[in-house]
Amino acid sequence: MRVRRKAIVRFAVLLSLLLGATAQAAPPDGDSTGIRVTGERWIGHRLLELTVRSTALGGPATVRLLTPDGWEKRGSGERWPVLYLLAGGHGDPEAWTEDYAVERLPHLRDVLVVMPSMPVFGFYSDWWNHGDGGAPRVETFHLDEVRPLLERSYGAGERRVAAGESQGGFGALAYAARHPGLFRAVAGFSGYVHPLQHPRAVRAGLDYLGLDRSALWGDPVAQRRIWQNHDPYYRPERLRGVEVHLSSGDGRAGALDPPGTEPDPHVPGLEDPEHPFPEDVLSPTEAIMGAENRAMASRLRAHGVAVTTHFYRGTHSPPYWERELRGALPALLRTLGR
Repeated sequence: MRVRRKAIVRFAVLLSLLLGATAQAAPPDGDSTGIRVTGERWIGHRLLELTVRSTALGGPATVRLLTPDGWEKRGSGERWPVLYLLAGGHGDPEAWTEDYAVERLPHLRDVLVVMPSMPVFGFYSDWWNHGDGGAPRVETFHLDEVRPLLERSYGAGERRVAAGESQGGFGALAYAARHPGLFRAVAGFSGYVHPLQHPRAVRAGLDYLGLDRSALWGDPVAQRRIWQNHDPYYRPERLRGVEVHLSSGDGRAGALDPPGTEPDPHVPGLEDPEHPFPEDVLSPTEAIMGAENRAMASRLRAHGVAVTTHFYRGTHSPPYWERELRGALPALLRTLGR
């Protein structure tokens, strides 16, 4: 059974690798948006991996495309609606095929599925870097480099939805709130959707991975405005007109956790000593995600946003996200006219 151990291993491996892969047989493509295609590689009949060089990231990255039927014979100007799938904190788009086998889903044969990479723990943000800015500029990479490239050269249309796991759930909601009109619908599976509710969790994750805890958005007190500008909880009115779906577990062992499931690795500083987790919580991260998603759902409803939810007993692990993705897809695709 696929369990969260796989996600943990992927996280560790990516810490030692540069983003990107050896490119194979592709014409370069680039313009003033700051991105250039340096390679294309087909993986099977429908999965195309692009290797790109990004100004926003300051180096190479990958974007995977699950192409719709007939895409390879597309005519000039032919476009498809787009589903963006945003990876968790590991930033690896391969998760969508390795953990969820999205290429086997019949629902996805008439849309273009875009799976962009992200630096580890990139948090779908242009990093503050102590006021200096600069790489990584993840939001700029995805929205100002990748999106125009795909709309110009790879058949991406202007009807878009987005879904994501963990940090990717944050990305889907944050992008929609920061850029009204970008997405018709978004879904987050165990998403970090209200980071300012648990800033110690964000900073503990950065510390755990050996990253600068203040480089992302700064200090949650001194730079509170920056945190709020990225936290979709503080921009609910900008999600009106967007269909939102939120799902998460409560951190306890659930139906998709096999007997003997081990607790999450200990992350120093994650737990608030004044509010310790219950003894039966195996996944503190998911307990935090559960609290954030419930708070976000209440906030959105209070501001007239169309939101559906599924809250359940379970941990922060791919089997749950696969189930939730399959459950959310029909509604997401309906907003695309599919």
